[in-house]
Amino acid sequence: MDSLKVIVVGAGMGGLTAGIALKQAGYEVEIYDRVAELRPAGAGISLWSNGVKILNRLGLGKQIAAIGGQMNRMEYRTTTGELLNNIDLLPLAHDVGQRPYPVARTDLQHMLLKAFPDEVKLGYCCVAVEQDDEQVTAIFDNGHRATGDLLVAADGIRSVCRKYVLDEDVAPQYGGYVNWNGLVPVSEDLAPKDTWAIYVGEHKRVSMMPVAGDRFYFFFDMPMSPEEASQPGDIREDLTKFFAGWAEPVQALIQRLDPEKTNRVLIHDLGPLDRMVRGRVALLGDAAHATCPDLGQGGCQAVEDALVLTNYLMSTNISVADALKRYEAERVERTGAVVQKARKRAEQIHGKDPVVTQQWYEQLSQEKPSDVRNAIAKVILGGPLR
Repeated sequence: MDSLKVIVVGAGMGGLTAGIALKQAGYEVEIYDRVAELRPAGAGISLWSNGVKILNRLGLGKQIAAIGGQMNRMEYRTTTGELLNNIDLLPLAHDVGQRPYPVARTDLQHMLLKAFPDEVKLGYCCVAVEQDDEQVTAIFDNGHRATGDLLVAADGIRSVCRKYVLDEDVAPQYGGYVNWNGLVPVSEDLAPKDTWAIYVGEHKRVSMMPVAGDRFYFFFDMPMSPEEASQPGDIREDLTKFFAGWAEPVQALIQRLDPEKTNRVLIHDLGPLDRMVRGRVALLGDAAHATCPDLGQGGCQAVEDALVLTNYLMSTNISVADALKRYEAERVERTGAVVQKARKRAEQIHGKDPVVTQQWYEQLSQEKPSDVRNAIAKVILGGPLR
């Protein structure tokens, strides 16, 4: 289909990637976001090869390589620093045809904003959606009405458009743990600069991944009840208490992080949903399938959505609604499986059943690196670009 006008609600990773892909397809695209200033949620994100391939396809290969960290190895360690497993990631890149790139979210957002040729309209909070057989309209709290041939609802885990699509409220589900994340300068006393270092034990986790600019993207995970999680304390004090007795690099990281620039996030997920489309309106990214970050696939799934949606609009000509139904049929299955796999992984890591978590620790010390790579590759190769 040609000469379509697309309204995109949400200028996060999914909305911007969709805007770029749809614009490259020759469509008119308007992107709106409710915030007055775009500030990415979270300090960093791991972009696995399935997401990177799509950015490559959109002509952003050099740009993503420039902001991506060189992550050649992955190592698991105990709370006291003993090596559990050491996994060379270069064979994975060879098997799937692309290396993964951990990136700082701000760098990624700047890259995507630069790649979208038009202005993103900020300070527009979508409050309602209307459609008929010919067109769809997003209605904003400032009175503005944006009308087009289709609406891409990429307005995140707290999506306003989701209720319209599903005709019911579906609330995000608490994942059972709190995540602190930020950026620190690379330093060999924390971890080798090309290594993703992960410390596990006591149902908790500490992670450091290299991103561009000689920095590590770090996070700490701590299981907490919703009541405990809703009462934020002093960041350094809490982490010092929660990770007392952990290895020296963990202690050094706690002292080195900037509490003012460290995010504290209650992890939620959403789905799986059995539908993502209503007529001319399609949910995309976290609005449809927010995942626990334990597979590193949340952002990648949003990017996959953007490509698959654009492909169906370009390659089918029955109607917009027909193209969106084809998008839905392909994405509901893929994203539902990823949401469930990530939730199961989160429960395994964070002690929902302590016996299962203990078994995982034992498995980590015995698992062949090739088995770890194969498990990651299987998720990557389930994407649209193989």
